Amino acid sequence: METQLDPMKDDLPLMANTSHMLVKHYILDLDVNFESKVIEGIIVLFFETGSQYRKSSSTGKEGCQSQFDETYKMRASEPCHIPVTNVSACSSKTEYNDFAVCGKGEEDISDKNGNHSNKKQASGISRSKNCCDVENHGNKDFLLVLDCCDLSVLKVEEVDVAAVSGIEKITRSAKLTDVSKNLENLRNQIVHELVTLPADRWEEQLHYFTCCSQAPGCGELLFTAGTWSLEIRKSGTQTPTDFPHAIRIWYKTKPEGRSVTWTTDQSGRPCVYTMGSPINNRALFPCQEPPIALSTWQASVRTAAGFVVLMSGENSAEPVQLREGVLSWYYYVTMPMPASTFTIAVGCWQEVKQPSFTAPIQTNTEFSLPSSQADVRCNEEICGHVEYPCRFQNPAARLQAVIPYRVFAPWCLMERCEEHLLQLIPQCLSAAYTTLGTHPFSRLDVLIVPSNFSSLGMA
Repeated sequence: METQLDPMKDDLPLMANTSHMLVKHYILDLDVNFESKVIEGIIVLFFETGSQYRKSSSTGKEGCQSQFDETYKMRASEPCHIPVTNVSACSSKTEYNDFAVCGKGEEDISDKNGNHSNKKQASGISRSKNCCDVENHGNKDFLLVLDCCDLSVLKVEEVDVAAVSGIEKITRSAKLTDVSKNLENLRNQIVHELVTLPADRWEEQLHYFTCCSQAPGCGELLFTAGTWSLEIRKSGTQTPTDFPHAIRIWYKTKPEGRSVTWTTDQSGRPCVYTMGSPINNRALFPCQEPPIALSTWQASVRTAAGFVVLMSGENSAEPVQLREGVLSWYYYVTMPMPASTFTIAVGCWQEVKQPSFTAPIQTNTEFSLPSSQADVRCNEEICGHVEYPCRFQNPAARLQAVIPYRVFAPWCLMERCEEHLLQLIPQCLSAAYTTLGTHPFSRLDVLIVPSNFSSLGMA
């Protein structure tokens, strides 16, 4: 049984086995429904084999297996969902007679923009009460453990990244010749090549991440959803090296989930935002939370027209109309960061813009950095961080005392924001630049949150 914890008093349990599998990139494809107070959709995770396993694998599997055994002792008490579909494209060998059988085959439902829906896929999923008993399958299969809480997981599957057209352009064919005979190894090698592309190819990398996220599935994976974790395994796969390095998860949040707050803004209109505390983003999407787990992400979020989606991202998203009454917003991040820093706010926000009849606000020059006191990082030829498109070495960014920003607020506060906030923000940003140096991101969104926003630590 899992330990019962009080998030207000106890530290959050770090369940994810990042030493074996490490998430390098997330792609989220979500729908926000204010009537049901649920966010639902798909998340695709791209992995690298964990460094600890790579080191220990040369000395044998005993140490690895003992950690698997410990994981099973902490396994969840809830029943898991094990749908069985046609897995002809994959070499999975699921042969358990007592598993619930899915009545419908898997269907790929996507609109012209490649947005997937999980409604039909989820319809054939059945329950099997004892399907994850250790007695049934032993403990030889590798178990991938993700951090999550208050989520309804509907389906997990392996993604056939080898089916993506043109994917060979990002691979080094010489390295793939040895694995071409084994399709599963080929898929994992493709993911490895993709997540390790040089930082200057980030646009190409994001493009292929998107293509891979829309690739067909090649076999469903077994999973158990617990109080603090999601455990996933593939029958017959005993090591992290052989486990699928690209998986797709269909899931829903719960209205009571503690990662998001469904409320109303100061104008009385519905909104939802991540509060980050007390359980970070575990009730928003399955993730990895140990400090070593730094990742990038992309997210497409659909909601009803009239709502604005703001998110931690390096681009200023503009809505795209998918159909009448539905808009889609897309954001991405190329700097590896903890999953807890993923933020989202959806509401009837309005952008506060400088009145056209007034002159632009001038930044107080006293906040600007003298050239002789430039940020010490600007003088370093090589930064000490993991590779990503670095703004610290960008000459234009070094002189950018006030980074591009947007201000959003509920309609009832628009006038006050125009009068007071628009004059204050440039000075605050310039003062921060003076103290902290170059801002690591290319832009900033400022949102006037509802008064019940209680998570100042994530502000």
